[in-house]
Amino acid sequence: MLTGNEIRRTFLDYFAQNGHRIVRSSSLVPIGDPTLLFTNAGMNQFKDVFLGLEQRDCKRAVSVQKCVRAGGKHNDLENVGFTNRHHTFFEMLGNFSFGDYFKKEAIAFAWELVTSSAPGRFGIPLDKLYFTVFGGAEIAPGKNLPPDDEAAALWVHVGAPKVRVIAVPGLKENFWAMGDTGPCGPCTEIHYDMGPAASDAGHTDCQFGCDCGRYVEIWNLVFQEFNRDTVGNYAPLPKPGIDTGAGLERFAAVLQGKISNYETDLFRPLIDFASKLSGKKYGAAPESDASLRILADHSRAAAFLISDGVMPSNEGRGYVLRKIIRRAVRHGRMVGLERPFLFEMAQEVAEQMRQPYPELLESIGRVTAVIRHEEERFAHTIDMGLRKWSEMRELRAQDHRSAVVQELEDEKPEEHPNIDKALEQALEVKDNAIFFDYVARLFGPERAKKFQDDWTEADHLPIWGSDAFRLYDTFGLPPDFMIDLARDAGIGFDQAGFDRAMQEQRERARASWKGAHKEAASPAYAKLGETYRTEPDFYFGTSARDLRIEAIITPKGLVNELPAGAEGEIVLDRTPFYAESGGQIADTGTLWNNERTLELAEVRGAYYPVTGLVAHRVKAKETLRVGDRVAGDADAARRERNKRNHTATHLMHAALRNILGTHVKQAGSLVAPDRLRFDFSHFAPVDPAELTDIEQQANDHIRQNTAIETNITTLDDALASGALAFFGDRYPEQNVRVVTIPDPGSPRGFYSKELCGGTHVKRAGDIGVFKIAVEQSVASGIRRIEALTGEGALADYQRSKELLAEVAARLHVGESEVNEALERLAQAQKQVEKQLEAVQRKTAVGKLDSLLEQKRNVKDVAVLAAQVEGLTREGLRELVDPLRQKMGSGVFVLAAVEDGRVALLSSVTKDLTSRLHAGKIIQSVAKDLGGQGGGRPDLAEAGGKDTSNLKSALDRVYPLIDGMLSSH
Repeated sequence: MLTGNEIRRTFLDYFAQNGHRIVRSSSLVPIGDPTLLFTNAGMNQFKDVFLGLEQRDCKRAVSVQKCVRAGGKHNDLENVGFTNRHHTFFEMLGNFSFGDYFKKEAIAFAWELVTSSAPGRFGIPLDKLYFTVFGGAEIAPGKNLPPDDEAAALWVHVGAPKVRVIAVPGLKENFWAMGDTGPCGPCTEIHYDMGPAASDAGHTDCQFGCDCGRYVEIWNLVFQEFNRDTVGNYAPLPKPGIDTGAGLERFAAVLQGKISNYETDLFRPLIDFASKLSGKKYGAAPESDASLRILADHSRAAAFLISDGVMPSNEGRGYVLRKIIRRAVRHGRMVGLERPFLFEMAQEVAEQMRQPYPELLESIGRVTAVIRHEEERFAHTIDMGLRKWSEMRELRAQDHRSAVVQELEDEKPEEHPNIDKALEQALEVKDNAIFFDYVARLFGPERAKKFQDDWTEADHLPIWGSDAFRLYDTFGLPPDFMIDLARDAGIGFDQAGFDRAMQEQRERARASWKGAHKEAASPAYAKLGETYRTEPDFYFGTSARDLRIEAIITPKGLVNELPAGAEGEIVLDRTPFYAESGGQIADTGTLWNNERTLELAEVRGAYYPVTGLVAHRVKAKETLRVGDRVAGDADAARRERNKRNHTATHLMHAALRNILGTHVKQAGSLVAPDRLRFDFSHFAPVDPAELTDIEQQANDHIRQNTAIETNITTLDDALASGALAFFGDRYPEQNVRVVTIPDPGSPRGFYSKELCGGTHVKRAGDIGVFKIAVEQSVASGIRRIEALTGEGALADYQRSKELLAEVAARLHVGESEVNEALERLAQAQKQVEKQLEAVQRKTAVGKLDSLLEQKRNVKDVAVLAAQVEGLTREGLRELVDPLRQKMGSGVFVLAAVEDGRVALLSSVTKDLTSRLHAGKIIQSVAKDLGGQGGGRPDLAEAGGKDTSNLKSALDRVYPLIDGMLSSH
């Protein structure tokens, strides 16, 4: 029986023996593809190859690709744990042909690997297999794609019984398309008969085609032979391609004789580990079994996503990761795991995956720290959610009972004016029976019985779907968790309402995901890319002569000339202009005639429309023609600034990893002439002392002035030598550039070694000086540093020096004494502010008599509502006691404006608190000012934002208190 690791190895070795290049898995975060939330198929990393945007140095490839389907269009999350074959994280085995072999070879390869019993083959019995092919489809009225009879014949030719080769019509099952337009074609699938025991419906003799779970697809072979255009035409591709995908987990189930993927050695060790942590035996109960499967699956997804740079957040990929972790935590609680545990399971995942993915074990310290923090945070979320759940139910019960009382009042309002007061008295002594008796005496026993039933119903109101969704969406309380709470409380749960709110949220989320269809390369560039390559002379200087214009492209397509004054793009056979990539922006400059006596065009930038081909954005000053020989000059001073900033980025990256830890991973960068910007994974602000150390370490290596080394090697050799790969870059397997900053004192012999296609200084000392300007957060778990080098850093130091000198002069002290002088000034200001506030309070107390002149009598109660000028909130508090003493009995509301906001205070003397409540008064006033607050019956405070409405809000205090007194 083959293990999961052996299945991976067997697949890779088989295709390597048949001329395929083994390509390592790409990141779960798709590089340069806005159409995908996560990498979800083996072909994702080859998408640009099939679209004509990129050319690889191999025609055949094989890979085992990490994949996640847990968000967006491809979302298996809610099914995971409850079926045999749904997963969030999975691995896809695949072989690919880029215009090399086609159907005949692809089918022969699959047949041999699957059915042969020779060593290094899977040897699956033929009587367990079925083969489906495209059965044709109508693509437009009167226009049909014919059945793929060729594929059917090829299966029969290699040995498949004709009766087991089934044509499936329609575009849904056996036809594949990359998007609405672009490469597409028929596919053929291999299915395995799991036997009657696998039937979810209990079928004992169903035939192939039944969707009960018995017949499982294990391998899909896609034949990319058409290009679909915007009007729905299918044109044959000049170089058809092969893209296949076989789920490792399904293959493991077949080869290990298991019905469920979760019973294979890819999952069962993790399930057993979760069982040990929780004390729940796997197989004891369906509910706990599902939870243990979820823990096994989700620990894999969380570990790999975080390792690949995704951090928990409230949007995009981070939101999906957070949902995965929280779903695992919830199911952990369902099997008794109240403490953080998922981080321990992630460690187990890394140990289990150490052979195929050693990089996960290298980053596991960061991974487990992130997961544990998220687990602890969610524990707080659940506690908060439960409080909000109780508050929501209590609020609904209060609203319901208020309506019940109001209905009673509406029946005979004139005869029974004291219903509200009777209810309040009953509630004060917490004895509803008193009020029920009161209702019975006044309305009779029959009406009292109905009232009591209606009143009691408040404790059993169902949970509205909209309320439940708000708890889920705002506070993270899981719906299953709430359903359990409702069941335990014996109340209903509005599932339909919740589902409606969920669907509305999904539609909003789908609209907010700014992914877009990725177009194929311009036909002009795709065609040019087959023939031409632009030699990168920019590594050797900023000037070059005798450059041939190979092509001119305008919005109209390929043209033979670009007239003076026109803008377009040109392709040269060689170029001294650096094309934007790897975070470094493109060069600008000038095109001349070969003698450099006539300026031909302004070069405004350069980029790669397809791999290896540089397009130059130009504005012609003279007519440019295909075939012309020209000279090119990139802006040399601008390039030097870019080089300084790029090499400084490498120094800073190394310093970050040395000082903060090797968990630091690049998450984006910008290398521009005026600054460098570097985003990296780190889940806390960088301490000022750490920033100083980073800056110091980088400058130490600048002063060492070592020569920068650049070598060309293979990707495997580069990574084996310790070189780091940057986030967001795609590297070829061969001819990768490795930039090294040596360090003779380091055991490794270098300070920094990275894969990089950018331009760099010759020696570290050429950078001059490195200065950090800004450190900030840009996303959850992602920090950003912006820094300066060379003249920019010097100018920044000079500005700081000038500012320091100016401040020192104003303070009449030396520059070294500025800090102490500012401290003395701050203390003096605080003292003055205290003295001023004391004077203001004394003045205000002295004006109490004039304030009291504004009081009014409302139903024999003294009421004062006034604004007090020049006081803080603390000053208002100090007026309470003297004002109460002067009023004797009464109510007052005071307001003061402080820093553009309103401070409010309300006081009710003790003799009136049975009739008036200071907290309710202040809440009403604050609401008018866009604020909130509350407090005790005798004293309360609040704040407000709308200073313009203060006078009106204070004027409304008098009728407010009148209404409160009337209700009593």
